Amino acid sequence: MKVLLSWIRDFVDVPGTAEEIGARMSLRGLALEGIERVGDDAVLDFDVTANRPDCLSIRGVAREIATAYGLALSDKAGGPGKAGGAGGSGQEALTVRIDEPELCARYVAAIADVTVGPSPDWMQTRLHACGVRPINNIVDITNYVLLELGQPMHAFDRSRLRGDAIVVRRARAAEKLTTLDGKARTLDAEMLVIADAERAAAIGGVMGGAESEVSSQTRQIVFESAWFKPQSVRATSKRLGLRSEASYRFERGADLAGCAAAMDRALELLSSIGAGHARGPVLDVHPAPYQPRQITLAAEAANRLLGMTVPAEDADRILRSLGFRVRQLGAWQATAPDASLSIGSEGAGWQVEVPGWRVDVVRPVDVIEEVGRHYGFEHLPATFPGVEHAPPPSDPRIARDARVRRALLGMGLSEAITFAFIDTAAAAPYLGEQAPVMLANPLSEKFTTLRPSLLAGLVDAVSHNRRHGRRDVRLFEIGTRFSPAGEVRAAACVWTGLASADHWSGHRRDVDFFDVKGAAEQLCALMKADAQFAASTRPYLVPGRAADVAVNGANVGIIGQLDPAVAAQREVPTTDAIYVLEFNLDALTAQAPSGVRFATPLARHPSVVRDVSILVDDTLSAESVREKIRAASVTTRDVPLVDVREFDRYQGKGIADGKASLSLRLTFQAPDRTLTDNEIHAAMNTIVTALTTDLGAIQR
Repeated sequence: MKVLLSWIRDFVDVPGTAEEIGARMSLRGLALEGIERVGDDAVLDFDVTANRPDCLSIRGVAREIATAYGLALSDKAGGPGKAGGAGGSGQEALTVRIDEPELCARYVAAIADVTVGPSPDWMQTRLHACGVRPINNIVDITNYVLLELGQPMHAFDRSRLRGDAIVVRRARAAEKLTTLDGKARTLDAEMLVIADAERAAAIGGVMGGAESEVSSQTRQIVFESAWFKPQSVRATSKRLGLRSEASYRFERGADLAGCAAAMDRALELLSSIGAGHARGPVLDVHPAPYQPRQITLAAEAANRLLGMTVPAEDADRILRSLGFRVRQLGAWQATAPDASLSIGSEGAGWQVEVPGWRVDVVRPVDVIEEVGRHYGFEHLPATFPGVEHAPPPSDPRIARDARVRRALLGMGLSEAITFAFIDTAAAAPYLGEQAPVMLANPLSEKFTTLRPSLLAGLVDAVSHNRRHGRRDVRLFEIGTRFSPAGEVRAAACVWTGLASADHWSGHRRDVDFFDVKGAAEQLCALMKADAQFAASTRPYLVPGRAADVAVNGANVGIIGQLDPAVAAQREVPTTDAIYVLEFNLDALTAQAPSGVRFATPLARHPSVVRDVSILVDDTLSAESVREKIRAASVTTRDVPLVDVREFDRYQGKGIADGKASLSLRLTFQAPDRTLTDNEIHAAMNTIVTALTTDLGAIQR
């Protein structure tokens, strides 16, 4: 909300510079966004929260400033004072009828004879300073009142209203109206319109119609000042895609009691600037008279909530300065020097009448907040809250995700954070047979779907890097992915280009399947789980270069090369081989052994390493060999096998067709003693026997 300092001073004689005023109001909940100099004057731009529509006006901001400085708020409005009253003859049969009192609780109308022309320089200067473009004296008056009092108004050319009638009703189905912005709108029965005897003339609370617009030929106008239901205005504005200064205020809540005051101010300005004069009395149609909200403050409530004692005289001054009416209840006495809101006998307290412009104050705590806000939260004592109960344990997923993050960073990957909302085309390759999770009200076509996989955003990140000339990309993300069955936490990575950073030694190679397989093994080892790999048929991965990762037979993730066609859809060159990994962290955690200590002491006893070379069928998977070795080692529990790793595979000269030579390194280690050669020899014999018997292997 932009406010002109000189305009503020029409209401409150506040001392100090614009910077000093802005700094003090920032401590009172009205944050200063910036200051713009206008000659000797200044425009203060305050950030007004959605629950404070009363501060979307000069008078509302002035009221806050007056309270913060302990000054009186003047009843005199900005600009010139009153100059003449109503004139001319009667109302000439104008009628106002409200068919929808729930949507329009009050409608104030007045006829005026006018001479349309430019508004005075002082008015134009103030409008310009607050970001409003002057149009003509009549329209400028409505905008001036809107800025000054926060009450939107509208002016109709009376000659263009048919039947000398104003009817507040719902729009007819498919009713047409061209609004002041020149666009033809199709309305529906959920929208409120201001109509004449035959047709709609304005959209209630949003914008007027072009057919009844005030022009240079206008000689008589009908001023409108009304209250419209916020939910109705908000729904209409959103459905039509039409926002205005009026809808911005109405949808947050206008002052039901302020409609007449705004009309009086508009007629006063009309007369004082010589633009015209009122014709007859003001029509005020008010089906259900306004009843101010009453709130009772119980004893001890304020101090208990605020954590400090507010002197009663300060609380009384603050509330009255903000426009609240305060009445004493019970045995409370304000004469005591240390009196406060919460002292007195049981049942003592205050009854507070809430002004119409404070639509945000509905509970006792709201009133107490007003007292604390203007008394100054900086007066809160620095105390440490007492701990009566032990804090609940943290979500174990937080620590798990942190471990996974550290592991992936340690592998040389960089963390990325991508949007959970993606477009349908980006989600399609990862959906499989499941339906996408669509957003009911997407921000744009690029954010229509909740991601079924983290890979969608990471592949787009690769595309972004490639467009900026970076070939080597190693990214990971930990986040939530979505499906019709629910949501799960996942970790994913994309890897393209060199497998490791370029080095002066000249050794360089591109990333391949076994790099991401190693990353998958590391993640499973992090959870103390044994990973099993099986060929995958995921449609977005290259056949033969893809694997499903399982733990205890349950699928926990995938690894492999991304299909170049999928990458090309996201503008990644088809020459780039992108290897990907994605784990369902929740599933991995469920399969990991419970009670595992992730930090373990270093072994006190040495390990023993033995190598073995075997000849096997070249169609036999390495996973089968490892599983057989682990299964055989179970029978040698006294000689624990702690690691199995392949270090060589050979086919060629000296090896029969259809065969392959595998070399494996086995590591044995006991936690409580040093293993002997005889024990190691017996364990190796058991393992080799199992390989030769069950897999047909031949030891070399």
